[in-house]
Amino acid sequence: MNDPLVLLVMVGLLSIACQFFAYKVKLPAILPLLIVGILIGPVFGALNADDLFGELLFPIVSLSVAIILFEGALTLKKDDIAGHGKMVRNLCSVGVVVTWLIAAFAAHYLLSVSWSIAFLFGAIVTVTGPTVIVPMLRSVRPNHKVANILRWEGIVIDPVGALLAVLVFEFIVSAQGALSHTFYAFGITLLTGLGFGAAAGIGLGISLKNNWIPQYLVNTAVLTVILGVFAASNVIAHESGLLTVTVAGIILANMKGVNIEGILEFKETLSVLLISGLFILLATRLDLNAIAQLGWAAAFVILAIMYIARPISVFISSWGTSLTLKELALISWIAPRGIVAAAVSALFALKLEEQGFPQSEIIVPMVFLVIITTVVVQSLTAKLVAKLLGVRAPIPNGFLLFGGNRFSQLLAKELQEQGIYTCIADTNWNAISDCRMQDIPVYFGNPMSEHASLHLELNRFGNVLILSPYRQLNPLVSFHFEDALGKGKVWGLSNNEQLSRPSHKVSSHYANKLTLFGEGITYAYLASAVAKGATVKTTRLTDAFRFEDYQETYGERAIPLVYIDTHNVFHVVLANNDFEPAAGWRLISLITPKDSGLP
Repeated sequence: MNDPLVLLVMVGLLSIACQFFAYKVKLPAILPLLIVGILIGPVFGALNADDLFGELLFPIVSLSVAIILFEGALTLKKDDIAGHGKMVRNLCSVGVVVTWLIAAFAAHYLLSVSWSIAFLFGAIVTVTGPTVIVPMLRSVRPNHKVANILRWEGIVIDPVGALLAVLVFEFIVSAQGALSHTFYAFGITLLTGLGFGAAAGIGLGISLKNNWIPQYLVNTAVLTVILGVFAASNVIAHESGLLTVTVAGIILANMKGVNIEGILEFKETLSVLLISGLFILLATRLDLNAIAQLGWAAAFVILAIMYIARPISVFISSWGTSLTLKELALISWIAPRGIVAAAVSALFALKLEEQGFPQSEIIVPMVFLVIITTVVVQSLTAKLVAKLLGVRAPIPNGFLLFGGNRFSQLLAKELQEQGIYTCIADTNWNAISDCRMQDIPVYFGNPMSEHASLHLELNRFGNVLILSPYRQLNPLVSFHFEDALGKGKVWGLSNNEQLSRPSHKVSSHYANKLTLFGEGITYAYLASAVAKGATVKTTRLTDAFRFEDYQETYGERAIPLVYIDTHNVFHVVLANNDFEPAAGWRLISLITPKDSGLP
């Protein structure tokens, strides 16, 4: 099969299949992507990236890595790392040097390679990368401090490690390893990366803030500008482009008054496509015979990187920080290598082979062995390690109730009684005061604010219920949290506006969310029911008291709110769902008095 069109489509289809499989089994997608790449490449010979793209392969890889790093940098908010900047700074400086030296010494003495090749290999494997860190963090769910440190390190360390690899490469290829040439290359690379990155980030931020770019062109303009400065930076200083795009992304993410949500969503989608394709394509270039020839020495090098270099670099970097021993242990355990290591190793190995450097052919197989081993071992064990260390965040099955009215208070108290973490958010101080008097966790303010993202412990919530009377604010809160938690996690009360004149109706997309607790259950109805003495209570079904008995006992006086099944899974009652509660289920309901007069 030599048709390029068919091969490209095949890579795309396999990429999506691997991503979906990884999502289902909760593993970083890099693992199935690498396996598929190896199978269709060196095993069955169906595809070879060099034959497919020729000389265009590495320009495509470089541009793709630039987009991936820029997208990752857009997620780096300085407030997320408040109090832990020292740890990240040390990991990306002192930690890099420690890892580099230990990996280089291990490669030299265990693999019997020259010092030049050993130090280049050590520089390449200093990087971790957001492509594998972020999916792993979703699965492991470490506490807020550890998650932010690992995420920042994974993004910032990529250009740092790539820059170190560039310097080592320049030292190797320069005449007699001239230090003056190396220091000159370092200075030019650093100045170019910082200068171009700052100019691009500030320039794009000002343009977006002042609406100089039409809305429909924003994503395209940002993408092309970033690729443009990446290429220009690389022309001036080899491989400085990675530093450029990282600096640009961090500056743009932290400029006040600049809305990057649309850009970030576009870049995330693009990054998933690029990451998937790149891993498969690069894996097709692997030489299995070269890997087999490395022998057991390669295993000992990997063990030295994972269990000597990483813990030492983490503990040295933590000097003077407030991190606990257990948090440091988990950070030491999680350091998978990703796309930047794969791309940089392939690029430099090819250049060294072209110049006739001996032993350069071992760089790519060794780096891919490090990638595969770290991803497999840490993906399968990190969750258990985090659990044993007691540094996992709670399961995100809590409820955030927007609106601190009396009904919300009754529901929150009952959810708490059932062991469900529940918090009420409201901008009304009197409502918040009432909640505090009942020991209900609260957030006073706008739950969509940047302050809320730092103080509301959003990682604890799996459901958001909109129970407030603020008709202008409710839709905004609904869409904000749907974007954060995903579809099917945010619901609101009906406002009966769909029955009014067409000009007063809400959008159908928003109306689909207004089905909480059943058809026609409005804020006014709940407020009236509570005012007339309605209570929220939990009823446990048994073989002797079935759901039919429950309905017969309470009739229309009971409005089911939340069902809790025998697996302790919570089901919010909606107008369009149909549950069949069985023995062992718990039903949280609003029970109205017999003489309330409510329909």
